[in-house]
Amino acid sequence: MSPLALVSVSDKKNIVPFCKELIEQFNYKILSSGGTAKHLMEAKIPVIKVADFTNSPEILGGRVKTLHPKIHGGILAKRTDKEHQRDVEANNLELIDLVVVNLYPFKKTVQMGSNWEDAIENIDIGGPSMIRSAAKNHKDVSVLVDPSQYKEFLEENKKGELNETYKSRLALEAFQHTADYDTAISNWISKEKGLQSSRYIESYPLIKTLRYGENPHQQAFWYGLNNLGWKSAEQLQGKELSYNNLLDLESALSTVLEFGYEEKGEPITKTFASVILKHNNPCGASISNSASQAFLNALECDSVSAFGGIVAFNSNVDSETAIKLKDIFLECVVAPSFDAEALEILKIKKNLRILKFSKDQLPKNNQTSTKSIMGGLLVQDTDDSEEKTKSWISVTEKYPSNQMSLDLNFAWKICKHVKSNAIVIAKGQKTIGIGAGQMNRVGAAKIALKAAGKLCTDAVLASDGFFPFADTVELANEYGIKAIVQPGGSLRDQESIDMCNSKGMSMVFTQKRHFLH
Repeated sequence: MSPLALVSVSDKKNIVPFCKELIEQFNYKILSSGGTAKHLMEAKIPVIKVADFTNSPEILGGRVKTLHPKIHGGILAKRTDKEHQRDVEANNLELIDLVVVNLYPFKKTVQMGSNWEDAIENIDIGGPSMIRSAAKNHKDVSVLVDPSQYKEFLEENKKGELNETYKSRLALEAFQHTADYDTAISNWISKEKGLQSSRYIESYPLIKTLRYGENPHQQAFWYGLNNLGWKSAEQLQGKELSYNNLLDLESALSTVLEFGYEEKGEPITKTFASVILKHNNPCGASISNSASQAFLNALECDSVSAFGGIVAFNSNVDSETAIKLKDIFLECVVAPSFDAEALEILKIKKNLRILKFSKDQLPKNNQTSTKSIMGGLLVQDTDDSEEKTKSWISVTEKYPSNQMSLDLNFAWKICKHVKSNAIVIAKGQKTIGIGAGQMNRVGAAKIALKAAGKLCTDAVLASDGFFPFADTVELANEYGIKAIVQPGGSLRDQESIDMCNSKGMSMVFTQKRHFLH
């Protein structure tokens, strides 16, 4: 008796040659409905229509086609179960050996901005039911949910009877397919109707297995979206990205985005920004009148830490910038675009990872960030809301000069991306000292001020959190700092304000903090 394959696919890629091969090589009969049946018949593939198979017409505008005992009985019947076999004979069921189904393009529909009614109609009902039935009975029934599986299925069949491991893998991929589909629907309803979900549900496909994690003894995997973020970035040269590379690239790019990002070859601002990052902390940053100068300024902050670091630009990398980049060992460079001459210059550094990341590949606003903890996840909004300096207040007798105001704004944007406790010293729109990840704010200030040294004269200081005591202000004054920006909000704010006034310093409260753990 010929095996029977039920074929109902939204994505019709390669379905015609696949069905032709099933018939010619393995004597399959093809059972199909709707658009798939029409597509196959137009290609001269012999098809049994589901309506003829079940003796039941499609109803409700096609909403009900395959929801029938003859379909699900043929899929779910256990071949070795005597009771099942009695039911098969009593109900004149024909066993279905292969289910080839992929679902209505719900994700694509909602991404294109469809209305509620259109999106609802693109929720597949019969498809997931058949997939789940076949996956449940995978010992006897094979299930294919993606055109990429067709070739391997044919090759495995040529070897003889399908082995248990292969059939189990098909079942796993099938359940993951329907889980991903339900996740997309659930999250869409939550977003469209503004409903708080009682569960955190996300689904990301595996992009690749990484060589290792933070350390060689740790296994690591990269999951993500294919059309957004780092998967969509174009790697122009260099070794494959590592776990640590990806973490650092994320931090570097998010920092440089504070200053705008080039789109379609035209800078959206006159601000050329460069950020050098090491171990998830900026070790140098600058904005200037060219990408090359911005990079040089950033490098001056801490050239030792920059060795083996990541560099991000918010504008095109030209040959002048590339010449500067090739003189230092770097892991990665990311920018919106690269001149051909620049790439030719950087080619000499074969292992240098160069990534072109376009603005349209950036995630949209209102994203969330997650961190794993034992037994769960912490989920929060990303700290990417626009900084509104109009809400800043000057709290001292002396106001910062125009240039100092520019430096305060620059330092505050960088400080937001430095691990807490964070202190950033800036002057002339570039960092000159950074203190990151310290257990107390004075410790972070000492590191940053010592790094900047004599350059601190007339510089500014940014702190990601408030000052519980006046000691940080006093220390900053000893180094020559003239203006400070911090969130404010401490019960002892007045002590810091008084210290600034006594030293002739300016202080601005942002009324917003940026802790980064």
